[in-house]
Amino acid sequence: YGDGPKYTDPVKAIVDSYGQSVYDEFVTPTVIVDEQEQPVGLIESGDSIIFFNFRPDRAIQLSLAFTNDDFRGFDRGEKHPQHLYYVCMTLFSETVNGYVAYKPKNLDNTLGEVLVQNNLKQLRIAETEKYPHVTFFFSGGRDVELPGETRILINSPKVATYDLQPEMSAYEVAAACVKEIEAENQDVIILNFANPDMVGHSGMLEPTIKAVEAVDDCLGQVVEAILAKGGVACITADHGNAEVVLDEDGRPFTAHTTNRVPFIVTDKHVTLREGGILADIAPTMLNLLQLAQPPEMTGKTIIE
Repeated sequence: YGDGPKYTDPVKAIVDSYGQSVYDEFVTPTVIVDEQEQPVGLIESGDSIIFFNFRPDRAIQLSLAFTNDDFRGFDRGEKHPQHLYYVCMTLFSETVNGYVAYKPKNLDNTLGEVLVQNNLKQLRIAETEKYPHVTFFFSGGRDVELPGETRILINSPKVATYDLQPEMSAYEVAAACVKEIEAENQDVIILNFANPDMVGHSGMLEPTIKAVEAVDDCLGQVVEAILAKGGVACITADHGNAEVVLDEDGRPFTAHTTNRVPFIVTDKHVTLREGGILADIAPTMLNLLQLAQPPEMTGKTIIE
């Protein structure tokens, strides 16, 4: 407790970190101290904490370390603070023993639930970095495994930044997915390849190219297996990133973009309209499955 680089000025701590090209989420945990170099903000038993992350997927682990008596991620030591009034900005996870400032709106009749209602089996598969996206987020902010749902988690490589291993675990994800396809275990598969987003955020061109090439290869394997079984693949993204790695001045561009993303359906017998939005994807998949669209889904099928 209280271990780490020490600064009296938190702004200077960040500026110094930036000066070493260590940015934002990679800034080393730093202890703010007074003039006598004594920590000024150690958390003690009975304290109140507001964790103002609004995204849950990156806030769960630290929240569990503070709130859960049965936490086993690492040894918290004898000084571990007890009886904290812990407030999450949003619902990070049902497993976090804390309060929620802004509770989620319930989403009913998500795509996964409609599949359950029609007795279809579904697979959610991704590596660690995108596993919450195909489970928690795709299920409308609920971390509950649905009946007939299978989940496969492939561990992401343990590297400081993914530009050091731009292929990440894409090949392992593809292999596991192809195995499920060939075994005909699933009716619908929700798969996420993490590379273009995670490596694209590095702002490094060559690793990003390698990441896209790896996904191109892996996606080809998956689509080939789907077509061999008479299935249909829908390929898309929810935002841009890897297509813009450098800005107009040649500097690294690490943010998401607002560029339009493709939506590809491998069925040559269908025609897609222009101007679709993300809300149209689930209705399109239900159209392909010849299932009725529930009234809660406000999007429209992209198939003409």
